[in-house]
Amino acid sequence: MLIGLIIIGGEAIIAYKSLPLRKEVKKLIHLVLHAIALILGIIGINAAFRYHNESSIANLYSLHSWLGIGVIVLYGIQWLYGFVIFFYPGGSGPVKAASLPWHVVFGLFVYILAVATAILGFLEKLTFLESSGLTKYGSEAFLVNFTAIVTILYGAFVVITVFARGPPAEDDHSYSAIEG
Repeated sequence: MLIGLIIIGGEAIIAYKSLPLRKEVKKLIHLVLHAIALILGIIGINAAFRYHNESSIANLYSLHSWLGIGVIVLYGIQWLYGFVIFFYPGGSGPVKAASLPWHVVFGLFVYILAVATAILGFLEKLTFLESSGLTKYGSEAFLVNFTAIVTILYGAFVVITVFARGPPAEDDHSYSAIEG
């Protein structure tokens, strides 16, 4: 789920915002990467349910699990809405123009919620490890905390990218003669 929703989902956001390609190409890359992220998220949730059921662990007992279900549902809704409005069959110009700001805000909200849910998952895992005898300053605890910090930093980088200026237009790099 981390690879799908956080890393590939983040790359989908970054790709649309920063790749110096035609809008149609960026849109397709954005769509496909988000589809891959969604599929990996669904596989991850399925694996979590299967693991819990095989290990006789209750399902949906923590804030992490509740938010995880919410994130996957919201991510799916966001992807379907984006597909229908911006890709196929595509809305009219005014519908696209009115939808775009909401698509960006809602997508960013879902991404930030996914990062927060991942952090709760790291905390939950560390709590389970410590209650089973893991030392608080052991290498496993260090690895979990380090991974959580890297996840937060990566998520922050993705959010900053949304608010950064896009790549310069191709004309900005063209040659022009000095007139004198």
